[in-house]
Amino acid sequence: MSLNSVLMDRLREIVGVGNCITDVPSMAAYLQEERGLFTSNAAGIVRPASTAEVASVVEACVAANVSIVPQGGNTGLCGGATANKNGSQVIVNLGRLNKIRSIDPINLNITVDAGCILADIQRIASEHNSLFPLSLAAEGSCQIGGNLATNAGGINVLRYGNTRDMVLGLEVVLPDGRIWNGLKSLSKDNTGYALLQCFVGAEGTLGIITAAVMKLFPQLTETSTALCAFSNLDSATKLLNLARRLTSDSITAFELIPLAGLEMCVKHIKGVNNPFAQPHPWYVLVELSTSQPDSAIRHSLDKMLEKALEDELIVDAVLAESLEQVQSLWRIRKSLPEAQKYEGGSIKHDVSVPVSRVTELINRGTDIIARKFPGARPVPFGHLGDGNIHFNISQPIGVNKANYLLQWADMNRVIHDLVVSMGGSFSAEHGIGRLKVEEMRHYKDPVELELMVRVKRALDPKNLMNPGKVVDIG
Repeated sequence: MSLNSVLMDRLREIVGVGNCITDVPSMAAYLQEERGLFTSNAAGIVRPASTAEVASVVEACVAANVSIVPQGGNTGLCGGATANKNGSQVIVNLGRLNKIRSIDPINLNITVDAGCILADIQRIASEHNSLFPLSLAAEGSCQIGGNLATNAGGINVLRYGNTRDMVLGLEVVLPDGRIWNGLKSLSKDNTGYALLQCFVGAEGTLGIITAAVMKLFPQLTETSTALCAFSNLDSATKLLNLARRLTSDSITAFELIPLAGLEMCVKHIKGVNNPFAQPHPWYVLVELSTSQPDSAIRHSLDKMLEKALEDELIVDAVLAESLEQVQSLWRIRKSLPEAQKYEGGSIKHDVSVPVSRVTELINRGTDIIARKFPGARPVPFGHLGDGNIHFNISQPIGVNKANYLLQWADMNRVIHDLVVSMGGSFSAEHGIGRLKVEEMRHYKDPVELELMVRVKRALDPKNLMNPGKVVDIG
């Protein structure tokens, strides 16, 4: 009997025969990766149902010297939840850890298992007259453990911060199988190192997050949404400053949409329409929100837009008058990644710069692409309010998709060089995974990278916890 056979028998004892999957057809869904960039194989898929089972699985794998790939909803965009090609690793999928352990509307927190679907946490919070503001395109299938492991961002970072800013406590299975119970719900605990932050954004390379205490916020009572049209990009950042001043900083979202992106959505996505009679080069979706009853937030939006028109910052605006119209405007923004798929290959850059330099980034980046990659079509969009732009570049019309995607590394280099030269980041919210390990080596400050490697070696000396992701220690 092979080593893997002995290990798999032990894993079946821990999680049950039906939750240790080894046949190729049944494993397929766990091996597929969102963008199709990586080939993944595995010795097996293990689906524990409790923290104790996760710990036992880790202990068994460590004893067999078999590496582990933690996996949540498998919606990541950088290959962080994919196994290697040779089928020697075990994927630990946390989907069965899906209980809401407790909710405390008085202290405004919720304790959840790592496998809880993000949309379910949002719904439970709402049922208790509270708000969990993390919101992503994949919220119907992504899991909170994965959100924490990648420090997910989303559309509400401007108001509430990244996932890192919403966590109060964690429960983690360490690389040796021990359980660290850090499920505190305190807002203030100044007793040394903030260990929980070591695991947020670590993508499962330092341990497996099995539960978390997350912050809640007062339920929103009113929102007001508008899509603004611009003749030039620089006016968009000026509008952001104006909106923050005139609306008591009640902006929840401030999302950039280029004309090319809007046209792709109208062309390819059913139910998406252009709300403007005339095309404009740029659009921004602005949403204000408040938990204060009778706040007259719509009046604040109206006054802000009147001032913006008066100052010639915007050339037109569409205000949502109903929930259906709000959803219609948001459908444009949320459909952008899907619409790009129908245009062929898309080389993606999840980058950030200071908000004041977003216009410079987009203008310089567009010029560089035009010079070095003729015909390629930049479609920069995203979270203008926090400086995170998805500088995606669609293939030239009529070219071969596979040939175009061969330019991924070259295009990464010119865009990431630009971003880093501007004091920005080559990975704003999607993480590192397998996709950007080389970019870490290339761009990360050597001292900072050395410290990260030291932490990895200290916590995971055998390099069995999601090896080859974030920092590769061999």
